Amino acid sequence: MIAVVPVRSGVLPHGAEETATEAGGRALVIGSGTATAAAELASATRIWLAEAGDYAPGRWASGIATLAAGPLAEEEGPWLLPASPDGRDLAPRLAHVLDLPLLAGAIEVTASGAELARWGSRVVTEIDATGPFVATLLPGSRTPEGDSARAAETTELDWTPGAERDAEVIEVLPPDPRTADLAEAPRILGAGAGLTRGAEPAGTEALALLEQVASALAASVGATRVVTDAGHATYERQIGTTGVVVDPELYVAFGVSGAAQHIGGLGAPTHVVSVNLDPSCPMTAMADLGIVTDATELLRELAARLGDTPAETDEETARAEEAAHG
Repeated sequence: MIAVVPVRSGVLPHGAEETATEAGGRALVIGSGTATAAAELASATRIWLAEAGDYAPGRWASGIATLAAGPLAEEEGPWLLPASPDGRDLAPRLAHVLDLPLLAGAIEVTASGAELARWGSRVVTEIDATGPFVATLLPGSRTPEGDSARAAETTELDWTPGAERDAEVIEVLPPDPRTADLAEAPRILGAGAGLTRGAEPAGTEALALLEQVASALAASVGATRVVTDAGHATYERQIGTTGVVVDPELYVAFGVSGAAQHIGGLGAPTHVVSVNLDPSCPMTAMADLGIVTDATELLRELAARLGDTPAETDEETARAEEAAHG
């Protein structure tokens, strides 16, 4: 098995470490700045570099096919790519030129097949393959392994891109945190039952406030199953073993107690902040920083300091008018 890691300007895509780990440490790093990216790929023990310039998925796929028939002929597959935007774009093109089946959205890959996540990761389908195939691995599917102090064996390959016409890149836009795939979000603000406590429309208002703060922090909004089942957030925002598996750099949990099903979908966040009234809840216990206070009140204070103060409720307006008139 060999991982195909597409890079731009020496930057590894999300899920690169996991993909290299799943492939047993064998990786083809392709794109621009491959040597720089390879130096950061701690999970790889055997690396091939293909300096291919700017992203061109059609020509890259043809070029990889040429490598597969030449210097990588002994690497019979499977060919495994991270399910990052570039990985999802390149994988079907590579499967086409290699005339191999595509197993997209895998959570586990072996030499004989893969387990694929379907219906928002609520269903897992096991696929057996009779030969080589191309697969994409969902971020957060496994824990990366490797030693950053260990130098990988590296080989620079002669790159000959395909000659066919390709898609032209007009502009690369950053993802909108409000609509971006939660599995790829570097910052997530999570909503738990403690944030939506109370009768309607308290839950809806709390989520709207959380979205305001998340927007100011360039973060995405996630939720626990209790929150999505109550209809306060959509199911694609649900984090957990029955929802989306994430692996953010920062996770701030507002009123999240830390049930095992939710923590099971958190991956390995670099930093965790818990805001909860219970100092002994599992989420606070695993957090780098635990803030023991009411999650909704803290959220209101954050919104005010970030310049996104929510509109006053009718009750607050009435109190203000009463005070103004003595």
